[in-house]
Amino acid sequence: MLNVTPNGDGGSIWQSGAGMASDGNAIYLLDANGTFDTKLNKKGFPFKGDYGNAFVKLSATRNKLAVADYFADYNIVAESDADIDLGSGGPLILPPQKDGAGKFHALAIGAGKNQDIYVVDRSNMGKFNPNNDDAVYQEVDGALGGGLWSMPAYYNGAVYFGPVGNHLLKFRLSGAKLSTSAVSNSATSFPYPGTTPSVSADGPRNGIVWAIEHSDPHDVLHAYDATDLTKELYNSNQAARGRDHFGVASHFGTPMIANGMVFVGTTDNVTVFGLLGQ
Repeated sequence: MLNVTPNGDGGSIWQSGAGMASDGNAIYLLDANGTFDTKLNKKGFPFKGDYGNAFVKLSATRNKLAVADYFADYNIVAESDADIDLGSGGPLILPPQKDGAGKFHALAIGAGKNQDIYVVDRSNMGKFNPNNDDAVYQEVDGALGGGLWSMPAYYNGAVYFGPVGNHLLKFRLSGAKLSTSAVSNSATSFPYPGTTPSVSADGPRNGIVWAIEHSDPHDVLHAYDATDLTKELYNSNQAARGRDHFGVASHFGTPMIANGMVFVGTTDNVTVFGLLGQ
């Protein structure tokens, strides 16, 4: 058991339905708004052990959960007080990324309500610096154009985000850095709560990004070419007489792909999409 705000309040772990992430050695999470101790001990950790609104790394040494490292934005307290927190987003572990000098980096990525993207070095996340100088591996300010109530997806050197009130966005990874703006985006924009993308592919080929649009009177499943999000391959409004309509997806609905089919959980059923005749 672990309390990340033991001497404060708030600090829930909800991540808009996304799970915590693990690289097999540690667990990573984005904590919601709550108490953060700006007074640090000699090792740079909050003096009273309160990590509200932080990007947190947990260890489980000797079967005991503990905070092993963290990153906190320089204005973490102001953003937490204004309910502009990281906790609405879920973390993503990236595969090893090689920089221009041939060095590999173990990275994780996260974003929340403030429209910024944070890429952290999993071996040194950056901790807290109050002097308007975040010591994070990479920070891409304002890149999402909307808050994130979801988690990103990775495929073939790219990261996909579905922020609220904006398009599905593709960012490219190159030289162990994320592009500072989207390299491709969908024509459709996604109202609250945005969308959590999922990817299907045949290895490095035929990548498809699936995303649910919450829409009235029924939600819509979209499929995009992973190499170019301007190319929509399919959506569930296309078929005549509403054949592919599935009703209302769960609040933070995420498409799941298995055995050549796409599963969408709704408020009263599970709808399965696949090739007709299979």
